[in-house]
Amino acid sequence: METVHHDYTPKGVQFFYIYKALAHPEHNGYVTPLNLEERLMHVREAERTLGSKIPWICDSMENTLKHNLGNAPNSEFLMDPDGVILKRRAWSDPDTLRNDLAEIFGPANPPTLVSDLNMTTEPPPRTVAKGIVPRIERPFDPMQPVKVTAKANAGNQQFYVKLRAEATQDLLRRGTGQVFFGFFMDPLHHVHWNNLTEPLRYQLTLPQGVQATPSAGSAPSVEHPADADPREFLIEIISPSDRRQTTFDITIDYFACDDQNTFCVPVRQTFEVTLEADRDAGRIMQRSGASQGTRFSRDRNQGFYPPWFGQLDINQDRSIDFEELEQVPSILGALDTNQDGVVSRQEFRRWMMTQPD
Repeated sequence: METVHHDYTPKGVQFFYIYKALAHPEHNGYVTPLNLEERLMHVREAERTLGSKIPWICDSMENTLKHNLGNAPNSEFLMDPDGVILKRRAWSDPDTLRNDLAEIFGPANPPTLVSDLNMTTEPPPRTVAKGIVPRIERPFDPMQPVKVTAKANAGNQQFYVKLRAEATQDLLRRGTGQVFFGFFMDPLHHVHWNNLTEPLRYQLTLPQGVQATPSAGSAPSVEHPADADPREFLIEIISPSDRRQTTFDITIDYFACDDQNTFCVPVRQTFEVTLEADRDAGRIMQRSGASQGTRFSRDRNQGFYPPWFGQLDINQDRSIDFEELEQVPSILGALDTNQDGVVSRQEFRRWMMTQPD
């Protein structure tokens, strides 16, 4: 997200990036951070990979800025020195922003070009081999990310592995369904799985009345000595129908080695999982080994539906509730690139062309 601060000083305009909740976990291997220190590591990584000198503002772990600024993943704001919003867009548009600034300050002569900034970009961090372990087959019932909290780590070690948990709509609504657990090595810690030892093991600690099948298990053995692929599981959960926001623990044991092979240690981590939708957990755009998205998503029971439906259907339950309808202004704002209050046929066609093929 880019925030533009109009301060009316001789410098003219101050630009800021704002780091919010990670919009698309798994992109380039990055995973959701667990604490502010790791968020700041992501900021430093963004500075390195983008090569930009624009300063960053890091949102709190409570995502205060994200919530107060409308939750859009790539929004843009033009503010005066008192914090009054002069212009806002649900989707950043550099050309329109340049026009906005010219309206306030007058046209730039000569205008600054990207090539003038002399940005040196860097690739994401290199890790060990990937694509070794096949991704699991996911259920057709759309899954939604649920809340995960890092609870304990033996020996005060780093949480080298991050957990992404997703639940089917049947599980969230009726208490019976499947939960997906994906354990991801965090590339910012430069570690990988050691496959020369026992594979990752997990154990669930469940409240009374909640059943899980299986409640314990291990990842498959891998012949390749090291890799950075996720370890994934699908588990059946049965929870009392009158119970909401069921919470349980999952403990994992694994061996982690750093990419320079200077250490290789056993690690035990415990996460708390709450079967409650997490609207700050981002959305996986595509998973390697999974089917790629199409411009019109396929619903096995109802045929095709257009991408705007998928954008409004935040929890991917193939329906749009009133809370999701609150996002309509953001969607329309993203389409209305010239900010004239209407969405033209050309703007809609341009937006359609940006949707995943």
